[in-house]
Amino acid sequence: MVAILHTWGQNLSLHPHLHCIIPGGGVNKNGIWKSSRTKGKFLFPVKAMSKVYRAKYTEELRKRMGKEAFNYGLLFRKDWVIYAKRPFGSPKSVIEYLGRYTHKIAISNQRIKSIDHQNVTFQYKDYKTGAQKKAMTLTHEEFIRRFAMHILPKSFVRIRHFGILSSTWKRHKLGDLQRLLWKTPPIKPPKKQKIQICPCCKTGTLLTILHFGTRGPPPEFQYLGGNLNSTTL
Repeated sequence: MVAILHTWGQNLSLHPHLHCIIPGGGVNKNGIWKSSRTKGKFLFPVKAMSKVYRAKYTEELRKRMGKEAFNYGLLFRKDWVIYAKRPFGSPKSVIEYLGRYTHKIAISNQRIKSIDHQNVTFQYKDYKTGAQKKAMTLTHEEFIRRFAMHILPKSFVRIRHFGILSSTWKRHKLGDLQRLLWKTPPIKPPKKQKIQICPCCKTGTLLTILHFGTRGPPPEFQYLGGNLNSTTL
């Protein structure tokens, strides 16, 4: 799997959790790929996974904190909730999803609404009220304190790879597995580029290099002497 550390919430509070991408199958002892029995619909039954996760978690607590730390039986009186999303539609969807968390910081410039000599006001989503957008005002010191909580320590890795994507597998076995699973896709002819006129000077031609997704820069920053999505020739 690929595990990505995400530490912040909408109000910059400390909320460490992992976003994980897990393939619908695995490799057996003979190095042969075995797909899951669910035909790609899901990896594990959610209710069964909840019970297994609860048992594994409490077992690790006993090892680290001791049997007398607290009443572990209380942990089994309530059902643990496991939230599992549907499989991604395509590899492109996976890349778009991962891109939201791999190289972002705790807050973007778009969410910062005002800054004065004492306070910073920014926008956040309140999920307790149905993701309603609200404004929060913090002093400079509190804003910096919250932001600094999400700066990773030196040499700390935000993205980790396990199993067939680990360093050992990549060096020795991953290439063979890929050749067994994937066939070379047919080469498609390049699409013809449409001629676009620069919206600023009305004379230059734009060559599109990259299209940003829905989480791109806000409209007020799209034109700064030219289109951020294109290069003027």
